[in-house]
Amino acid sequence: MALLALTWRTAKPYKGWLVAVFALQLISTIAALYLPSLNAQIIDEGVSTGNTDFIWATGMTMLTVCLVQVAAAIGGVYFGAKTAMAIGRDLRREVYRKVDSLGALEVGSFGSATLITRGTNDVQQVQMLVLMALNFMVSAPIMCVGGIIMALREDAGLSWLVWVSVPLLFIIVGFLVYLLLPLFRLMQDRIDGINSVLREQIVGIRVVRAFVREPFESERYDRANEALTRVSVKVGNIFVLMFPVIMMVLHLATAAVLWFGGQRVEAGEMQVGSLTAFLQYLLQILTAVMMGVFMAMMIPRAVVCAERITEVLETTPSLQVPTNADVRIPTAGRVEFSHVTFGYPGAERPVLDDVTFTAEPGKTTAIVGSTGSGKTTLLSLIPRLYDPQEGQVTIDGVPVSALTRQQMAGVVGIVPQKPYLFSGTIGSNLRFGRPDADETEIWAALHTAQADDFVRAKPKQLDDRVAQGGTNVSGGQRQRLCIARALVARPRVYLFDDSFSALDVATDARLRAALAKDTSDATVIIVAQRIATIREADHILVLDNGAIVGRGTHDELLETNDTYREIVESQLTTEGVA
Repeated sequence: MALLALTWRTAKPYKGWLVAVFALQLISTIAALYLPSLNAQIIDEGVSTGNTDFIWATGMTMLTVCLVQVAAAIGGVYFGAKTAMAIGRDLRREVYRKVDSLGALEVGSFGSATLITRGTNDVQQVQMLVLMALNFMVSAPIMCVGGIIMALREDAGLSWLVWVSVPLLFIIVGFLVYLLLPLFRLMQDRIDGINSVLREQIVGIRVVRAFVREPFESERYDRANEALTRVSVKVGNIFVLMFPVIMMVLHLATAAVLWFGGQRVEAGEMQVGSLTAFLQYLLQILTAVMMGVFMAMMIPRAVVCAERITEVLETTPSLQVPTNADVRIPTAGRVEFSHVTFGYPGAERPVLDDVTFTAEPGKTTAIVGSTGSGKTTLLSLIPRLYDPQEGQVTIDGVPVSALTRQQMAGVVGIVPQKPYLFSGTIGSNLRFGRPDADETEIWAALHTAQADDFVRAKPKQLDDRVAQGGTNVSGGQRQRLCIARALVARPRVYLFDDSFSALDVATDARLRAALAKDTSDATVIIVAQRIATIREADHILVLDNGAIVGRGTHDELLETNDTYREIVESQLTTEGVA
């Protein structure tokens, strides 16, 4: 049902093409069914009597019918291919847009590897089934039913051969489908598994090499590969068994027609032309059933893929995007947390517990705390990557849940903990938040981010290529480019999630000094592990186990907060920040 619902919903815009496919396939099949009857007439009424005029006239009719059949078949395949490819394109787009609308919780629950497989391989399987269905499943039933009718018209005495061979093939097909359905479901899971392992190894190749874990990772990949191979071999074994069995039924039916039909011809109960036509009709019937077999072999896998695609498409995002675009857009950037509590699904306790604070425009608010205290999670609530279970996050009094994505992008700029650059150029990455930014603004942002020196040193400068993820630049350069990207967007609220960790102390100091000038009227919230990065902040929040256990300036917290003092003392020997 999932397969039918999915394909029919996606195929609705192409009803005109579907009608053309059906009409052309109908014409092609009727023409193909008409040819054996004309052939029988030539044998029985032309060749046997030596009537040359009849042979020529009927032969020309056969040629005309054949040309019509070929033209209709070509047209049917053309429109069928266009429809199938369009359905595949629309499905991929629909899956992509759905994944794009999902929150971080849903994406994490599915996993990136399976989402990639569902948007590519699974859609490909459904697309191929639609293509085969439009090419075969329109003509196959017509040819099967029409072939039976035409065969019975030629000679009803041999009809028992049809009633024996056709059900036998259907029984074989049904049994094979029964065997293949669980195997194809397992195969898609194995593909997910091998994609997950491969993706993890490619992303973490530096870690693998640093710890010399290539043999272990190779073995892990081999296990995933072997698991997929075992399932594929089982599927292949069924295919290997299928074709000889079908061909055996086909040849046995042909031999039976010639044997019993020859006896009827000898007895004068049947003409030679009718026997030839009956044999051709039986072959057409069995060919139609074989087309059904090809389809049947694809249906189980496509059913599994359609269920997996539907599972994604029917997932309700935890973050409901508002449709009201008339909400007041924040212009100052005052961020306020009011008794916010948040916990991840399945967690024993909340990550954030009753968090309340205000970050004012023109000031820098810093957040520090031990690993796992909830700093990144707190920052993620501002651009609404998650929604709190309790409390409210507002910007200038407007709940972040009331802002559309476009409005949010214009108000909040974030530099994530793991800086990421997209494949393209340096310029295209920096224009990610504001495509209309000119080069003057881009170079100004690069200067503030202390990145203009190494960009100018590149051969093509802003047009220099960036690899996926920014793997062809160093970690510090990647961080500075991500900071520049946020500056180009010119938001009202800047979020820096440990965005200075890859910088040396001198570069960090220069960047923060330049940043203070460019963001003097904006709200800046910084998460940092290094006290030197946030000691000059106007307001520092100390997080411990998801709760705010201290707030104030650097000097105030040194005197009044034990947790903050411990963090500072732990860095004294390396940074001398006390």
